[in-house]
Amino acid sequence: MEPEKTKEIVRSRYAKVALEGIPCCGTGKSCRGASGNEISKTIGYGESDLNSVPEGANLGLGCGNPVALAMLKEGDAVLDLGSGAGFDAFLSAGRVGNSGKVIGVDMTPEMIRKANENAVKGGFQNVEFRLGEIESLPLSDCEVDVIISNCVINLSPDKKRVFKEAFRVLKPGGRIMISDLVLLKTLPEAVRNSVEAYVGCIAGAIHKDAYLAAIKDAGFVDVTIAAEDIYPVKLAVNDPIAKAIFSDTSTLSEYAEDISGSVASIKVSAVKPG
Repeated sequence: MEPEKTKEIVRSRYAKVALEGIPCCGTGKSCRGASGNEISKTIGYGESDLNSVPEGANLGLGCGNPVALAMLKEGDAVLDLGSGAGFDAFLSAGRVGNSGKVIGVDMTPEMIRKANENAVKGGFQNVEFRLGEIESLPLSDCEVDVIISNCVINLSPDKKRVFKEAFRVLKPGGRIMISDLVLLKTLPEAVRNSVEAYVGCIAGAIHKDAYLAAIKDAGFVDVTIAAEDIYPVKLAVNDPIAKAIFSDTSTLSEYAEDISGSVASIKVSAVKPG
């Protein structure tokens, strides 16, 4: 699939998520209300996290909690790649305080509008959201101290470019903390070519070694996997709401058993040399 076509498909599907609260990342449940909170509890968020953000900010789309591992401190400037409705950005805002700032970047206008509405509802003064692509960030060189991202980079058709851009906008000594999906073994060709599997954060994933190599090739050092868990692929195929959206649901259903154990959720950190 051509990169621009891939981006357009992802953009259109996540616009639907923003407008209707429907899951894309294999959660198996609607991302509205308590269901989104339930999903988030299983991947590392606590009650205090869920209660500290505006209603509608948590769409339950992540595969980990990068904020918990990012060691944010008062005054930090934080960038959230693929910020969605603002969930992780708002959690970061509480940690960096009024002397810090958080910038969320998302390529979906509907998500940016939703995030800005949530910022107003929550009274967040130290958060801003910018429309843009993570392969070409709307930030200046050396602008932020920390970059976080949650189950988004796997959706990019040019992951090497994403990490090079992350390196560019980080200050010397800055760091990344990423939650994402990677492959432990090659997927069947039918799954690799499935639109559903791509938007569901599976077909766009690359092998773990290649993912880590892309981070190192961008110039990062101290690349470390903080946690790794097998991703439950079956959750991506059993939701009736998802079946109503995706045109090729049968592909993942057919291969769910074959690809069990093929996909892992990792939390990876790295540092830009100071």
